[in-house]
Amino acid sequence: MARYSDELKQKMQLRMMPPNNEPVSQIARDSGLSEGTLYKWQKEARANGFVVPGGGLEPDRWSSRDKFSIVVETATLSEIELSEYCRAKGLFAEQIEAWRDACMQANGGIAQQASQLQKELRNKEREMKTLTRELKRKEAALAETAALLVLRKKAQSIWGDQEDA
Repeated sequence: MARYSDELKQKMQLRMMPPNNEPVSQIARDSGLSEGTLYKWQKEARANGFVVPGGGLEPDRWSSRDKFSIVVETATLSEIELSEYCRAKGLFAEQIEAWRDACMQANGGIAQQASQLQKELRNKEREMKTLTRELKRKEAALAETAALLVLRKKAQSIWGDQEDA
């Protein structure tokens, strides 16, 4: 297994990051490195908090994870710092703002949804309890009716048909 210098590794990682966003396959062809090695370096860069979108995609087609990383990275920047950041990464401030809005709305309705689901669950449980009680009552009535029919037949066979007399 070949050991590559940290300088080469960082250089390849930079090629994968914005604003270059070069696909791993292109870097592998140009550098002669294996795609597996480059994907490993890409994964390490992500683990270290760098945004390294895969596949040379346009920023709007990046994964949610990469967009979220950008939003977190830029959360504390002033407008001027954000502009500089965007120029360096090949992004637009409007894209980051849209991603920030999407992140903020992502969990917005969950509390209401959970509350609504809890109410529905309680209603369903109440309905099930009522239906179970009704089913037991009907089963008991059916068993009683069946027992009465059996007794009636036995009484008829023992004493004959009483209705004739």
